[in-house]
Amino acid sequence: MISPPRPIKILALTPKGAVLARRLCRSLPGAQCWLSQAQAGEPGDLVFVSLSQTLGEAFARGENLVCVMAVGIVVRSIAPFLKSKACDPGVVVVDEAGQFAISLLSGHLGGANELAHEVARILGGTPVITTATDVQGLPALDLLAVEHGLTIENLPEVRVISMALLEGRPVRVVDQYNCLAEMVSAYPELFVPETDLDRALGIPGPVVYVGFRERPWPADWLRLRPRNLVAGMGCHKGTPEKELIDFIEYTFQQEGLSLLSLKALATIEAKKEEPGLRMAARSLGVEFLWFTAQELEAMPAPNPSPRVARHMGVVSVSEAAALKAGGVELIVPKRKAANATLAVARVA
Repeated sequence: MISPPRPIKILALTPKGAVLARRLCRSLPGAQCWLSQAQAGEPGDLVFVSLSQTLGEAFARGENLVCVMAVGIVVRSIAPFLKSKACDPGVVVVDEAGQFAISLLSGHLGGANELAHEVARILGGTPVITTATDVQGLPALDLLAVEHGLTIENLPEVRVISMALLEGRPVRVVDQYNCLAEMVSAYPELFVPETDLDRALGIPGPVVYVGFRERPWPADWLRLRPRNLVAGMGCHKGTPEKELIDFIEYTFQQEGLSLLSLKALATIEAKKEEPGLRMAARSLGVEFLWFTAQELEAMPAPNPSPRVARHMGVVSVSEAAALKAGGVELIVPKRKAANATLAVARVA
């Protein structure tokens, strides 16, 4: 899943800058043109009084920035708002002549590199990209992860992998479900596919791991998590959210699964208004799904229960719901707690 484009704020301080800002605003979908009070006046212009305050608001809201002004002004102005490459927006700086569009901040995850290319295209200028992997024509793992809907668990290790690639050292890739197969095949001299996770753990060197398993990870392993697990769940009426989340977290820990790979929580239609289930899904940041008794009855659950059949009209809730939600493989068969049952399936 690719994140939607960030809103774009275009800022300028001078008359020539204002002309470029308006031109960019007309060509970049969803962009807003913010000008100093002295330059504003045309339809669509928005006015800022304090450049620093306006930039700070953009950072807080996750809005990408195109600043038609000197690089030094931008650097000094954004410095107080910088946090990390994981959350900082993309910042592009353009000179008043429109000759250069400089990707200044968050080139990959923030989208500044792509935005710089687009700005340069509109103005007929030159994009200035300084990220090492782009300059050397190497794949950017952080950007590829986002494009393939993968969650980066340990972002600092992206640099470790990038340095290995820049130094010409091959990087092993453990990717059981071939999420990055296209990248691996495109760069056979850089990436070495490894199918056996446990074997790979015994070999030193940088590794990209794509999967939902948990292990005692070496320091130079970049972990990318696909959202490909579904938790099927049944519970007694009134079971609190915390009890359900504790049960899920404990099961994932015991089974060596990453919660970052959890995509959805699924149950039977009769439980769709159960507050604990709904709130647990919300707290975990996953979809909440439910299915009718007829839909679940058609699923081949391996651990049917006559007791569940008497109360719910189906022989399985947790396993059947996990499989009905797109599960192609039952990773964790039904587990029982005092007030709930849980099963985990992998989805395609």
